[in-house]
Amino acid sequence: MASMPRRWSKRLTRPWRKPSAGCMVTKNLSRGALIAALYALVTFAIAPISSGLLQVRISEALCVLPYFTPAAIPGLFVGCLVGNLLTPGADPLDVVFGSLATLLAAALTYLLARRGRSRYWAPLPAVAVNALVVGWLLADIYQVGVPFLLCALYVAAGQALACYGLGLPLMALLDKHKEKLF
Repeated sequence: MASMPRRWSKRLTRPWRKPSAGCMVTKNLSRGALIAALYALVTFAIAPISSGLLQVRISEALCVLPYFTPAAIPGLFVGCLVGNLLTPGADPLDVVFGSLATLLAAALTYLLARRGRSRYWAPLPAVAVNALVVGWLLADIYQVGVPFLLCALYVAAGQALACYGLGLPLMALLDKHKEKLF
């Protein structure tokens, strides 16, 4: 019987060896895809309260995930893009700029974590960026008949409810298991 190639036997006899870069890419891609699917699913499942002037997008609670892993950044972007595409009556500008707002907020959340900021800062980028971008979309694109500042305040209130009210407890739960998950 032929022996195993040397490169295989090294992998089998050294289980403590760090995973290869290819393995980490696969893990991050899988994490991002899972986050995207979860975001889109929650957005679609709770569609009646996920859009409009008075909106609480429950899936925005996931915007705290870049605090733990950079894989969440593209995952949130794709999830928001798919969620916006599935929203009935969504304007194409809303699909594009709303998704880009989530991408920017996720990147800022990751930067806050990298700079050692407290976890209580993690939901702030999603609240601030979406208040400005979605507030503009509601006031100028959808023309809901409310001034921009009031639109931004309504969106900020809904975002704060989702990101702080649900996102911070999610962070506390994930923080207990972050070594296993991330």
